[in-house]
Amino acid sequence: MVRAAILAAFFGSAAAHAETPPHAAALDAAAAGRFADLALTCLHQEYPNHVSLMLNSEADARPPHLLYPAFYGCLDWHSDVHGHWLLVRLLRLYPDAPFAAQARAEIAKSLTPETIAAEVAYMTQPGRASFERPYGLGWLLKLAAELRQWNDPQAREWSATLAPLETEVARRIKVWVPKLSYPIRIGEHAQTAFSFGQIWDWAEVTQDTEMKELLTGAANRFYWNDKACPITYEPNGEDFISPCLGEADFMRRVVADKKSYGEWLGTFLPNIPKETGKDWLKPGIVTDRSDPKLAHLDGLNLSRAWMLRGIASGLESNDKRVKVLEETSDKHRNEALPNVTGEHYEGGHWLGTFAVYLESKAGLKE
Repeated sequence: MVRAAILAAFFGSAAAHAETPPHAAALDAAAAGRFADLALTCLHQEYPNHVSLMLNSEADARPPHLLYPAFYGCLDWHSDVHGHWLLVRLLRLYPDAPFAAQARAEIAKSLTPETIAAEVAYMTQPGRASFERPYGLGWLLKLAAELRQWNDPQAREWSATLAPLETEVARRIKVWVPKLSYPIRIGEHAQTAFSFGQIWDWAEVTQDTEMKELLTGAANRFYWNDKACPITYEPNGEDFISPCLGEADFMRRVVADKKSYGEWLGTFLPNIPKETGKDWLKPGIVTDRSDPKLAHLDGLNLSRAWMLRGIASGLESNDKRVKVLEETSDKHRNEALPNVTGEHYEGGHWLGTFAVYLESKAGLKE
């Protein structure tokens, strides 16, 4: 166990920041429009729908729009939440885009005092302590943070409307993290590292020091002593988040000192080459994009691309691994982006968010 005094030297509390949307060059207006259309298509499309529901009585057997009336589209709750995030993000980047008026109307339809009160009521019913934990909860806080950072009158109204659900989600995470004895290292929704990164970004925006202290403690318990993550075992056939890269991308947020982070990364992922041209991490191969689980690998390539960039940003600029990480990120990006088309709803209801996250440099400090 790392001594508290040593840990304090390594784990910094970076100053809270208000993220400025990055320059639009990385995400051109045409691409933004295509990705916005993917979210607009499904935001209030109720069916098909994957409901994860604890039935307390027959009264709970209701259609999605009655169960959770703000976020009932896009196949499942978490995808609908991050579909809203996608639109808010793009509206910040392109407030005068052709899709802007429709995007504002759709968000306004979702975020009302009545729908958010119903969402809180749904979430707080008995037997739902683990509802959307941690993936959907992390995305809800990411949406809340995006609204808080947007200097727009309607965004401020939506932020205030969302606040009761934001507060409940943060409360639930604060109750859960101290009781969690072990990390969850899978490549799907339950992975802790990826969601911890989302929650950390929210805590920075809101200056929630309690949340950052809880996550720093979790990083110490779960990840600080990890060595030689078996990235050659990745991906599993249904991954959409890399366990190894997800952890490293979270830890670059927590370990404020770049030299210290570089040392930790050298122990955790010792096989990262120091010269470009080494094909050390190949993009995942998708064989059937109409299969919802096999299509996960398109998402893996997108999330790997942004995580590799994030990891590089945590290193000193003269670290030889930076160029390798950026080169590998580009390979994954180039493999994945052409496949974000919406041809199949299995991927179309969520991959646009991952594309926007990557291309707009979400999660990176500017």
